[in-house]
Amino acid sequence: MDELHVGFVGAGQIGAPMVQRLLAAGRKVSVWVRSPATRSRLGGAGANLVDCAEDLADADVLGSCLFDDGQLLDVLPPILTRMRSGATVFSHTTGSPSVVAQLADLAGQRGISVVDAAFSGDAAMVRSQQLTVLLGGPESAVGTVEEVVRAYASTVLRTGTLGTALVTKLLNNLLFAAHTQLALSALTCAASLEIEKNLFLRVLASSSGGSAAARYLAAAQVPAEQFALNLPRYLAKDVASAVSVAGELGLDITALESAARLGPMDLLLDDDGTACSPTMSVPLASE
Repeated sequence: MDELHVGFVGAGQIGAPMVQRLLAAGRKVSVWVRSPATRSRLGGAGANLVDCAEDLADADVLGSCLFDDGQLLDVLPPILTRMRSGATVFSHTTGSPSVVAQLADLAGQRGISVVDAAFSGDAAMVRSQQLTVLLGGPESAVGTVEEVVRAYASTVLRTGTLGTALVTKLLNNLLFAAHTQLALSALTCAASLEIEKNLFLRVLASSSGGSAAARYLAAAQVPAEQFALNLPRYLAKDVASAVSVAGELGLDITALESAARLGPMDLLLDDDGTACSPTMSVPLASE
């Protein structure tokens, strides 16, 4: 294992398992985390706990898994202004490429490289080293980040220049939303003909009409309609983010957006930016 010193901010539901995997892989990791319970857990696993985010400035590679663009712009700049030339920063936050570009401009003034590292998966996939990570940025920096994230990722794909990983993930999320709408609509049709739902989902899992969305519905530990009720709070933000970024880039995603909204789930956001009522506009037939 090389001697890279990895710093990490954003040790939350996804970030904390990432830190644990880095430690298990033999990495030297310093982490800033507020939660006393998480501090205790990560400290017990061997992480060096720092008192403030700026104390991570001596890291060779700084990883970030913050919640949104606002947190990125609040937490990372004070660290960047103290990091040494030649260091690398990567961000797992799903947000706007323009924000990553802002950070890259600031970092570039000090000879620091920035990589956007969008990912697909959840905490369980982090723990089992099965996450998919997309990397966009300067080639040499991307290579460094790939070495680090391999501790928790089974698939690492290089997407190109800075920002392309975020755009790729947002398009993926938009497509997933559309697939979920279609799967739920097909499930309703099958149930109306008295085709048992679990049987239909098993058919999708092994047939050409299947998708990751159908597999998730089949694997859920609760009935499909109950599982689907929780999805709008996540998918609505994904759709809104994709539409916003497409507008920034001048990208026409009309067809994809229409498909993502064509189904039983209401994926519109309220005025305060939260998902509308999770009640689906077209209920699934009961078993």
